[in-house]
Amino acid sequence: MDLRISDEHRQLRELAHRFTEERIIPHAARWDREEAIDRDLVPALGDVGFLGLGVDEEHGGSGGDNLAYCLVLEEVARGDSAVRGIISVSLGLVAKTIAKHGSDEQKRRWLPGLCSGRQVGCFGLTEPGTGSDAASLATRAERVGDSDWLITGDKVFITNGTWADVALVFARTGGPGPRGITAFLVPTDTPGFTATEIRGKLGMRGQATASLRFDGVRVPDSARLGDPGTGFALAMAALDRGRMSVAAGCVGAARGALEAALEYAGEREQFGKPIAGFQLVQELLADMAVETDAARLLTWRCADLADRGEPFGTEASMAKLYASEAAVRAANNAIQVFGGYGYVDEYPVGKYLRDTRVTTLYEGTSQIQKLLIGRALTGVNAFA
Repeated sequence: MDLRISDEHRQLRELAHRFTEERIIPHAARWDREEAIDRDLVPALGDVGFLGLGVDEEHGGSGGDNLAYCLVLEEVARGDSAVRGIISVSLGLVAKTIAKHGSDEQKRRWLPGLCSGRQVGCFGLTEPGTGSDAASLATRAERVGDSDWLITGDKVFITNGTWADVALVFARTGGPGPRGITAFLVPTDTPGFTATEIRGKLGMRGQATASLRFDGVRVPDSARLGDPGTGFALAMAALDRGRMSVAAGCVGAARGALEAALEYAGEREQFGKPIAGFQLVQELLADMAVETDAARLLTWRCADLADRGEPFGTEASMAKLYASEAAVRAANNAIQVFGGYGYVDEYPVGKYLRDTRVTTLYEGTSQIQKLLIGRALTGVNAFA
């Protein structure tokens, strides 16, 4: 076992660190207050290859493995988890699903634009009535003749929803349950498609989150991704990758909270000395450091399994569960170190807490992750 990263990985991490310092951190507080990331950041992410990681160069990607992907996401999330979310969804959930399961035509149409940042993707799974119980989704796609489908329904809490050029949409084409669901690639300029931004979020405020409506959206059969009835399996495979990316982002946010708390504790004086010299403050910092490293190692294990082509779904659930909860604790501890100053947005630690809180909810709540891990351990399906 060798936990040292290669020179290539180190150079990529340094690039991501510089990009975050120069293009993300100086603007993160403003994006949070204005609830809008500067749109020109997306092609900039593409220019440095961050939106094409793991996609073959022949399709416009920048190559690289899952560890490279996790290293970049950690650095980006240290600056702003909302930016990490753009990458995780457009690349991790949409572009990588197209790269793995798409037809040659679909790859040619969408991958170069998604990898360059000229186009953005969103992942349309969650609905107003189905969150954790995704297999019960109600959006329907009805066959029209031999060549078209009509999609009708609603999606909610969709990252990149108002920015997206293509929506990877999951709709019911058959009977109840997971085997009745099919995936479609829907251009967002198709008549009948509307996206409405959700504002006033607790965290991830700069990220464009939306409700989607499909009012008889007509797409050709060539828009279908994979065979009919395989959509749920595609979604779950994408979410395994997604949980790895969320875990990597949580490591970055926890690390950012720790670094901010360390700097502040060294500068802030009380009772005649820096508060870093007080044992109970050191306890807070030590807890943050240990849990951040533990979360990183769980995430790297997941990336290693994926890179070796081995199953990693349970390990992704473990990494996502631990890293998301650890990031919330780290941010909360950082606020405690800052005291009252941590409660205002002049400092970044309050934003870390608000941003990380949602990571225990989306792409499977912490409770869902425990059920998945429990099923893997016992062989008993709690969802049946």
